[in-house]
Amino acid sequence: MASATVSTSEDDPDLALSWSGRWSLAHRIFAVNILTILLVALSTLYLDVFRNRLSKERVRQTRIETSTTAQAMGHVPQAEWPALLGSVSKSTGSRLRLYGADGNLLLDSWRATGPTYALRDPSTQNWTKDVARSLDRGFNFLVGANALEDFTEPARDRLQSWPEGVEARRSGKPETQVRNAPDLTPVISAAVPVAGNVLLATDNDRAFTRTVRSQRAVVAGAMTFIVIVSMLLSMFLARTIVRPLRRLALAAQRVRLGRSREVRVPRLPSRSDEIGLLARAVSDMSQSLRHRIDNIEAFAADVTHELKNPLASLRSAIEGIGSVKDGELRAQLLAVARDDVVRLDRLINDIGEAARTDAELARAQFERVDLGSLIEQLVASWDGRREKGDARLAFARPRKDTAAVMGKPDRLARAINNIIDNAISFSPAGGLIEIAASRVGDTVRIRIDDEGPGVPHDAREKIFNRFHSIRPDGDDFGRHSGLGLAIARAIVEGHDGEIDVADRDDAPSGARFTIILPAADRA
Repeated sequence: MASATVSTSEDDPDLALSWSGRWSLAHRIFAVNILTILLVALSTLYLDVFRNRLSKERVRQTRIETSTTAQAMGHVPQAEWPALLGSVSKSTGSRLRLYGADGNLLLDSWRATGPTYALRDPSTQNWTKDVARSLDRGFNFLVGANALEDFTEPARDRLQSWPEGVEARRSGKPETQVRNAPDLTPVISAAVPVAGNVLLATDNDRAFTRTVRSQRAVVAGAMTFIVIVSMLLSMFLARTIVRPLRRLALAAQRVRLGRSREVRVPRLPSRSDEIGLLARAVSDMSQSLRHRIDNIEAFAADVTHELKNPLASLRSAIEGIGSVKDGELRAQLLAVARDDVVRLDRLINDIGEAARTDAELARAQFERVDLGSLIEQLVASWDGRREKGDARLAFARPRKDTAAVMGKPDRLARAINNIIDNAISFSPAGGLIEIAASRVGDTVRIRIDDEGPGVPHDAREKIFNRFHSIRPDGDDFGRHSGLGLAIARAIVEGHDGEIDVADRDDAPSGARFTIILPAADRA
């Protein structure tokens, strides 16, 4: 199809992009979503890994301290065990209990030192602790952490009340367990067999919770940063997507209303993404529409002007016939009226065809056309027509399917026929019209040469305008509407081709019309 009219409107500076101009919309949206999700996932993963490592380290530390204490008890007399347990309890802040072979409690470090930790009642704490515990539960749910048992002091303090102690006695190895205090701080316990007894250490590690919550505050700061980044990215998307689309929508609305002759549509030349393609397509479409409307208005004005002349002549002839008595004069007036009717008929037919050409080609389904065969049929048709007079047609037919194009056969035939008709009308008596078609690279060139006076250099563009006609002396009145060459150009351009006229370089006089069309793929 004919190339679209290119808009010359400049880009809006506030819609121009620099480094991101070559990103597609899919890339931008994907990057924003992935970046936000990735940052959240990494922050959550980091905090979970940090907490698990810290928990394992605290459990290991408690197990080592308990095992070391059990080893120390094996090197001191039993009478010194209470003092040893009290000393260790003071230094570690844990509670040490020794259970005998029957499971009864033998020693308790708190009897010597007093409580080294206290389980706090959540109902006595302020609201900030409630918020912290809610965040703890939410994070545990997010990472899928296993729920811990609640820690409560047994009503009867025996070894059987501590599963880790029972397991340590059975296996002969240290056993550990972590439980939740009422305020969701961890209580770490470690049981170690010692001389037929079991040593149990428990510790409410509040420092662990403070460390985790402190680190969570850091992550919360990172999350705040992520939110800010997401907002900035959203603003970026709004600037690069929403605002240009809104401008284009407003421009399209103004084009639809048609209240402004020239609607400025931003072309966004700095963008090679979908928005830039859309902007340029809408801009070109609006310019093409404006150009088409201007052509329609000019065509309507030209049609009105061209129809007035034959109508005025026909009216004068009809009015004269009624008042003229001379038979010879009446015959002349009838001849004038007859010529005017012929001229009007041709004008109406050509005007209708000119008006339909663009619309038909816009909806056309092109097919492969062998121009050699098509032109041969046209020449055969002209040889049998009276309008040709004594002009001669010569066609150098190319090999079959070498001069093939994609197009509508009837439209291409009309364009070539109009050029031949024009050449015949300007040919002298017995003149030769030479027609040739050949493939040159990726194009097919049709050359039509006549032996007429040629086309003045300053008129070579004008002759393709509608209703522009410079006829030779003695040409039949009313036979030409001045639309033939205009229709031919419209058809050729509708096939993405070109048409021009020049003087012949192989004869003293004459015009050479050249039609250039894209060649079809070789069969």
